[in-house]
Amino acid sequence: MPDKDNILIGQMLIDQKLITPEQLDAGLKEQRKTNDFICAALVKLKFAPEDKLYSTLSRQLNIPYVKLASLNIASGIIMKVPAKYASHYKVIPIEFADNTLTIAMTDPLDVRTLDDIRLLLGVEVKSVLSSESDIRDAIRKYYGVGAETLEKIIDQQDTQAQQQKDRAEDIDSMAEDASIIKFVNQILSEAVRDRATDIHIEPFKDELRTRYRIDGVLYDINIPETIKYFHPAIVSRIKIMAQLNIAERRLPQDGRIKIKINEEEIDLRVSTLPTAFGEGVHIRILSSRFFLDLEKIGLMPDELKIIGEVIKKPHGVIFVTGPTGSGKSTTLYAALAKINSAGIKIITIEDPVEYQLRGVNQLQVNPQIGFTFANALRHILRHDPDVIMVGEVRDYETAEIAIRSALTGHLVFSTLHTNDAAGAVTRLLDMGVEPFLVSSSLECLIAQRLVRLICEKCKTPVKNKEEILREMSRDIKFDANKAEIFEGKGCEACRFTGYRGRTGIHEIIVMQDAIREMILERASSQQIKQKAVLLGMRTLRQDGLQKVLSGLTTFTEVVRVTQQEELPED
Repeated sequence: MPDKDNILIGQMLIDQKLITPEQLDAGLKEQRKTNDFICAALVKLKFAPEDKLYSTLSRQLNIPYVKLASLNIASGIIMKVPAKYASHYKVIPIEFADNTLTIAMTDPLDVRTLDDIRLLLGVEVKSVLSSESDIRDAIRKYYGVGAETLEKIIDQQDTQAQQQKDRAEDIDSMAEDASIIKFVNQILSEAVRDRATDIHIEPFKDELRTRYRIDGVLYDINIPETIKYFHPAIVSRIKIMAQLNIAERRLPQDGRIKIKINEEEIDLRVSTLPTAFGEGVHIRILSSRFFLDLEKIGLMPDELKIIGEVIKKPHGVIFVTGPTGSGKSTTLYAALAKINSAGIKIITIEDPVEYQLRGVNQLQVNPQIGFTFANALRHILRHDPDVIMVGEVRDYETAEIAIRSALTGHLVFSTLHTNDAAGAVTRLLDMGVEPFLVSSSLECLIAQRLVRLICEKCKTPVKNKEEILREMSRDIKFDANKAEIFEGKGCEACRFTGYRGRTGIHEIIVMQDAIREMILERASSQQIKQKAVLLGMRTLRQDGLQKVLSGLTTFTEVVRVTQQEELPED
């Protein structure tokens, strides 16, 4: 866009008192660097709200301003403009009538773009105004992630090359192709932008399915159908990034990738798996935005006080339990960060090391060379640690060494895969650990689950709440007349799910004499749990329902991750 047009639009915004002359100067400098539209530069610099800026511009230029998120554009209209043109010119078609195509664009004075599209498509073109972020989201929604990149690849190849796509030499060379590199980068950057924790690339007979896990739930990602032709090249590119063997397609492989997106370092754990229709890929996204703060993992004030006291004990074992993906590692890291200081030595044994903790000695097990949890634990005891964190207790040998370490004056943190806190006791006994060792070493058991938080942008009170409150009253006591519960209606910000973000719900057993005696008597986990409830413990469901009453999550979400339990009468 010519500089004089940017200055003209900037002056209009100054006249409307939306920006100052100084802000326009800064915006023009930014615009010259990025070659974006001046409004995009001003929004990027946070000089004016996007919606207000484009609404004002619309009135000044007498051009309609359209919010694309509110439209449902027919696929026939989208097909009028190929993805590569939509992406290159930053436009989206919204209507076609009387041989005239209406397109949404950010720059209403860009006559050259209108002329180019008119010549390329052979139709009359008229424009409406829309924000850059709206157009970017619409391109992604209607064309799919990386659609323009795939179109370019197809244009570059003839039919014969596509038919030979399974030949190793073609695949390997394609993996280094700039377009394939760009496409894989788009998949990764979109996942980070959407707050995904996992990327799944799964080959089937007639399609290549791509899904992101966001807030613990998997979502299909809109990807062009033509992606299936490039499956081997995409897998090879990911393998190259993870420094894996691209020639080995028969065995599973694991690797790591470090990338930088928007100045943020992202660590990716990559795993490949040979399936009936080719290699599947799973990528775990570990962001540096990971918070190491006990106050931010969903603990209630009383729970926070209990955990704060337990982790300051000089010795003993603290177990965090729950299924895979329930946030156990987050809780362990947050606890270690809380007590980490120059006065104590902390050593961790992990598989793998997920996040680097400053001042903490972190080891990664390698069973292939005999460096197991038990072996590593045996050796680190000679390095004078005060606190030890064992990523997971999987067998009798690791459990016994961890417990004996606690009895010899060390504070030990670890995890177990059990359904509730009391289940950790029976799991240790089933492994063969003597009851007197379990009873004398255990200090605290924490069971954990993650529930989705209600989206703050579309949060609304539940109208017909009587049935839900009646169900909740079976597990917790509260004043139904004063209780207010909420839900999310669904909006763009939360992908119309009503949820955005997650928090933890917890079940905490702090060892007391009565429970230690029950362990010595080999009492069942249910008996231990009932005793803990009588001593003041909240179950996972009760803790979750308290968060429902606090307006953080929904009853449906708590029921999804917890179970109804028989609790003792007061």
